[in-house]
Amino acid sequence: MDHQHLASHASRFAINAPVAAVEPLGSGNVNDTYRVRTTAGDHYVLQRINTRVFRQPELVMANLAALTEHVEARHSAGTWADQSCDDRPWDVPRPIPLADGSANWLLSNGEAWRMLSFVDDATSLDTIDNPEQAQEVGRALGTFHRLIHDLPAERLADTLEGFHITPGYLAAYETERAGSQVERCEASRWCEAFVDERRDLAPVLEDAKASGRLQLRPIHGDPKVNNVMVCATSGKAVALVDLDTVKPGLIHYDIGDCLRSGCNPLGEETLDFNAVHFDLDLCRAMLGGYLSEGRAFLREADIAHLFDAIRLIPFELGLRFFSDHLAGNVYFKARHSRHNLERAQVQFRLVESIEAQEPAIRGLIAELCR
Repeated sequence: MDHQHLASHASRFAINAPVAAVEPLGSGNVNDTYRVRTTAGDHYVLQRINTRVFRQPELVMANLAALTEHVEARHSAGTWADQSCDDRPWDVPRPIPLADGSANWLLSNGEAWRMLSFVDDATSLDTIDNPEQAQEVGRALGTFHRLIHDLPAERLADTLEGFHITPGYLAAYETERAGSQVERCEASRWCEAFVDERRDLAPVLEDAKASGRLQLRPIHGDPKVNNVMVCATSGKAVALVDLDTVKPGLIHYDIGDCLRSGCNPLGEETLDFNAVHFDLDLCRAMLGGYLSEGRAFLREADIAHLFDAIRLIPFELGLRFFSDHLAGNVYFKARHSRHNLERAQVQFRLVESIEAQEPAIRGLIAELCR
């Protein structure tokens, strides 16, 4: 979309000055995201919501409004002790209303758009280079969970039904596998065998939820490393962004996803599959950072299922990538026909590394939670 159309959409929101520039922002797989700069020098985030994924954008925005209202109420009541950074408060991107005040999102020619406040003087990480960064990423998720753990889950709509329900992804994979016209290759046959050997992993968290051992809470839904914003000066985490997946769920989805993305030093897009590994030192730092904020509201049953989450979430994402490859790349953005197959291989190699280190990871969890 050209600059004129993007600027026209941006100007429909209640920003402080005319639009001076609009440029692409980030590398998300679902929504189209832009940074808007006004003539006053302020920045905002403009997003086109992918309505093939989020079929009811009004619910996405209602969840975001509920989240920001909860945060503001905690600040007003003095029930939030900000431990994020000495020289700046924890930042929660808030929706910017339309200029006419009618809503906090825009429907234009069948497309859904929203504008959010911008986290200034901060940057995101694509991969983690050292334990200090890992600790900050973990602390960011722990801070976010601590901030919203007392927001009643029933106040949030389930905007992505079936999201992180691994048995559902396994069933969808079987359907795609049976009907796919995509030519099989050595890599796809390896992925098929990998999934076949691990079918019993799929229901572990859902069974625990069904039995009452785990409970629904508000979750971020996509707390991968590049959704954590760190202060450009101090390197301290100051925000967790990309809040369109906020919904009721199991916090284990978030913890597993955070560790999945952060403890693979080569990142999600590497082609060096044999070198993919789950870094135990980064896991120690990241999980330690998380528990520094989140340990107080974790129950013993939550802790007992942490390893299950660490192993399951990369398996689930690999399953989703592989299913999308078999479907012809219809969900995740793909640069070429094998892109999602390559992504699947990365996640499955990460699962192998986690499984090979199971005793050490379980021991680390016990040590940190003691």
